[in-house]
Order: sequence, then C-alpha cells, then structure tokens
Amino acid sequence: MHRTTTPASDPSKPSAVPVLGITLAVLATVVWSGSFVTSRALHDSVPPVQHAFWRWVVALAVVAPFGARQAWRQRELIRRHLGFVVLAAFLGVTVYNTLVNQAAVTTPAATMGMIMAASPVLMAVYERAGGVRLGARRVAGLLTACAGVLLLIGRDGAHFAAGDLWMIAAACCFGSYSALLRRKPAELGGTAFLFTTFLVGTVLLLPAQAVSLAAQGGFTPTTGTVLPLLYVGIASSALAFFAWNRAVALVGPSRAGVVYYLQPVCVALLSWAVLGEATGWAQSGCMALILGGVVLGARR
Repeated sequence: MHRTTTPASDPSKPSAVPVLGITLAVLATVVWSGSFVTSRALHDSVPPVQHAFWRWVVALAVVAPFGARQAWRQRELIRRHLGFVVLAAFLGVTVYNTLVNQAAVTTPAATMGMIMAASPVLMAVYERAGGVRLGARRVAGLLTACAGVLLLIGRDGAHFAAGDLWMIAAACCFGSYSALLRRKPAELGGTAFLFTTFLVGTVLLLPAQAVSLAAQGGFTPTTGTVLPLLYVGIASSALAFFAWNRAVALVGPSRAGVVYYLQPVCVALLSWAVLGEATGWAQSGCMALILGGVVLGARR
C-alpha cells in the first residue's frame, strides 16, 4: 500500500495570497485613476459635496443587496467595534472623496494623481510605527517610486495652490484610512464592513449636503453628470474599495501602498487616451522609474 505525500511548496515560487493581493491593489488603483478624471470633469457642473454624496448613495445601493443582510447578522460585532467603523467611514467615505472633489475645482487631474502618490509614504510610516518590519527591498521600492513621482512633479513645474493643499489633505486621509484597515476585526465580513462604512459615511455627509443645497443649489441631471456619478459610485466606490480593502488585508498597507504609486502613471495614460495629452520622453522615464519601484517593493 503506497502512501501519497503532498510535495513541499517551492519557496522560490510566489504564493497565491501576495499575487492576489497585488492584483487587487492594481485593480483598485487603475479604477481610482479614472475617478480623478471624473472629479475634474464635473468640477464646474456638480458641487464637490453633492458629487461625494450622490457617489456614496449609488455605492450604497450597489452594495446593499450583498452587504445589508450580512451586516444585520453581525450587528452585535459592529456595535462592539462601532468606534472603529465610524472612524473608517469618516476618513474613507465622508472626508477623503469630498476633499478630492474640492481639489478638482482648481487642480488638474494629472497633478491630483501625482500628489495622491504621497499617501504610500504615510502608509509605510504607520505600519513601521505599528512594529512591522518593512524590509530593505520594500523600502528601496518605496524610495525608487517616490523619486519617480518627485521627478515627474518637478519636471511639470507643479506649484502648490489651494486645490493642491486640499489634495495633500486627501492623501493624508487616505493613508490613514489604509493603515486603519489593518485593525479591522478578522471576523467582520468584507461586504458587511463595506456596507456599514458606506452607510455611516453617507449619513455623516448629510449635514454638508444640506448646506451645499441651501448655498449652491442642486445640479441638473444630464447624461454628462449622471454617467460619471454612476462610474464613481459603482466602479470607484463599490468595486475599488472592496478590492483595496481585501488587498490591504492580504499583503498589508505598505506593500499595497507601493502599488498605489501607479496612480500618476495611470492618470497620465488616461489623459493621453481620453484627452489626447501628449507624453514626452522625460515623463515616460519617470513613469518607468515608478513602475520599477512598484515591482521591486511589491515582491516578497
């Protein structure tokens, strides 16, 4: 009688968990890149707060069929961790995208993408402060990608205006949200967490929505306003946030943060494809540096 043995896994081969985590982080980053273009496109037709509010109303409607029942089943767990849930909702839903929309009033989409690339540095700082050893390769990838972003900004002669400062605040907010995800209770389901944070974040936006309607009035629903809101509500909110939250759970905020450096590259490519903006050789070199840093820092 022969006994079958399971062959030992080859340590040289990447495990499925990091590969899946990196893939999900790339997916979220690419989808979010389109939301910067959308925010810029709607800056003169939909007020920033109303843009954020209807984005999350759409996202909530999309997630509710999958997450509402699970959230109800886990209501006692959510109640015990209500402080964590409210803080995550405030940072990731209520404040972050509202700041991005406010920045889009005066800041071009490409510049927004470049500034957002600062958030992985904050993610790594938070993770290191939490006692996680980042490793030389990941730090090298982080610094390489960061150098590419700084060269890209320097080449374009970016100068900080009011919108840029709003965007810096958004980057800090997103970095804090991503670091906070590491503290999510393991037993809290992903769709339940997503639904609950979307619901709480939208409720927290209600006072600002009321003030915006009173001061600025509403906007006219047209194809040019409704379709972008559906994109950010369905793809950039429901899909991308689920993918990002799962990626952080699988590979950690610092490694997922290195992938997030792809943001300015994706935004530049979208600007070229959608708006017809040319990309020069120097800009392409900076993007190659960013990509090299992402590959280096994302590996084990």
